[in-house]
Amino acid sequence: MRKPHHTCIIIDDEPIAIRIIKEHLSAFESIECLDGFTNPLKAMEFLGTEKVDLIFLDINMPGLSGIDLLKSLMHKAQIIFTTAYREYAVDAFDLDALDYLVKPIPFERFVKAINRFLDTTSISTNTSYAVESKKNIVLKSDKKNHKVAFPDITIIESLDNYIKVHTLNKGSLICYESLSGIEKELPQNDFLRIHRSFIVNIHHIEAFTASYVEIGDRKLTIGRNYKENVIKKLE
Repeated sequence: MRKPHHTCIIIDDEPIAIRIIKEHLSAFESIECLDGFTNPLKAMEFLGTEKVDLIFLDINMPGLSGIDLLKSLMHKAQIIFTTAYREYAVDAFDLDALDYLVKPIPFERFVKAINRFLDTTSISTNTSYAVESKKNIVLKSDKKNHKVAFPDITIIESLDNYIKVHTLNKGSLICYESLSGIEKELPQNDFLRIHRSFIVNIHHIEAFTASYVEIGDRKLTIGRNYKENVIKKLE
């Protein structure tokens, strides 16, 4: 049996919701569910001593809402909100939640959220010599193959199913690619994922705080799930 390498917990005041998520999770051998909590305060106690990679989090709960719980977390796990209410989606994504699932959660939609989690947290092979020794990348844009030197790239941002690659000499290139897909082709020593929507060339960062980085005339937000790694690398 394949050994799980990601851990998660479920926080939901409805036991049936916890049971359904556990059933959905049983299809993923790489994710181990450590526990399910109907009491958000008990979950906070658990998270005070244990670190997990992923939290399935309800929003409307007695005593402590999911959004307030997320704001108080010390360990920044990935968050997938699970709720019966659509109106909190904007608040959830403002807090850099990975996904927002509306109950009842179809298995197909659950799979999409899990794949997004695995894609985001997958162990990258970027450190291989083959990637680090490359000087250029070929980007397909506007029916052409553009050879772009890594130092020429400043920012890469996500646009749904596309990415926008900002360069010094070729302007902006729109490519049919995911941010996680192109991340695997970039040398880690030069590029840094700072947000689920942004990768930056660290050599073009002019200034930074705990909340954002500055490149040219742009201030790019550092996502809460990336903050610890970003600050550690930049400092």
